[in-house]
Amino acid sequence: MEGKTKSCTIRDVARYCKVGVSTVSRAINDDPEIAPATRERVLEAVRELHYVPNNSARNLKMTESRTVALLVRGIDNYFYQGMYDPIQKDLREAGYDYIIHAVDEVADVTKEASALVKEKRLCGLIILGGRVDKSARELSSIDIPYVLCTVAVPYGKAMPECTTVGIDDERSAFCITDYLIKRGHSRIALLGGKKGDSAVGARRLEGYKRACNEAGQPIDESLIFYMHDDIPEFSVENGYAMMKEAISSGVDFSAVFVISDLMAIGAYKALFEAGIKIPYDVSVVGFDGINLGKFLHPTLTTMCQPRPQMADKAVSELVRMMKGDDHIRHNVFETELLTGESVSTKKD
Repeated sequence: MEGKTKSCTIRDVARYCKVGVSTVSRAINDDPEIAPATRERVLEAVRELHYVPNNSARNLKMTESRTVALLVRGIDNYFYQGMYDPIQKDLREAGYDYIIHAVDEVADVTKEASALVKEKRLCGLIILGGRVDKSARELSSIDIPYVLCTVAVPYGKAMPECTTVGIDDERSAFCITDYLIKRGHSRIALLGGKKGDSAVGARRLEGYKRACNEAGQPIDESLIFYMHDDIPEFSVENGYAMMKEAISSGVDFSAVFVISDLMAIGAYKALFEAGIKIPYDVSVVGFDGINLGKFLHPTLTTMCQPRPQMADKAVSELVRMMKGDDHIRHNVFETELLTGESVSTKKD
């Protein structure tokens, strides 16, 4: 009995109850926002395991700040910028402070998140962008409630054991490629992700390929172009360089699917410089639905992600978890095809 008292930790109680460490702490501290059933379950485990809370740790938890961090991979990405305001607004309305922390493109998101939690006194975390291919054990090192929002999971791998907010990239890419096929296009170039990418680029590539296969169109690898490694991912500059490469390749195509709207802006410039008219010579579609597409000429046809709604859901899920509900939920939002003037019907 005495041995159990000395060896049992708050993590042992959390594992026993299958809840987060923060939930155990809130139950012990009699947080009024925690669900009564959860509190009773935790306290029962505390009694059974003979766990004795550390007073200094307990006092620290009782004075814990109400600060949530938004960790962003690609802070300058225009797509993510459309989510900052609704996230900040929702957090403030829920009574939480807000800080933003940027990481670079090659950063290990899980490692950065763990370091941020240790450095700052946080009660919650939203991870925006990037990719997570870590095991559940490694993700558990983030010992406060957190939500992954628009964070890519490697193609073919199971969703992580944590709450997520995102879209079905493969299905959305299938739909927009199928739209081009139904407009009569059989030679569709793809400006995709990095070669060997196993996350967003891979999922949108698979959607493109599935649409072609289901339409009876053989996959032509010469129509698939990859991001340049020496240029920032999903950027205007990369789209410009990729489109110039596609044009100079001499490969025949009547339409182009660009896997991000920012890249599509670069593709527009490359086509303009080459004297290729949109949509008369080549049709172009993008992906994301950022507002800039409305100001292109011609306006861009794109697959729109519901960014404000995704931002709202990320906050509401985090608040739910910070109040003691540790249930894992994978929220998948529908995308919407926004038709602009950048696609023409190809006639034989």
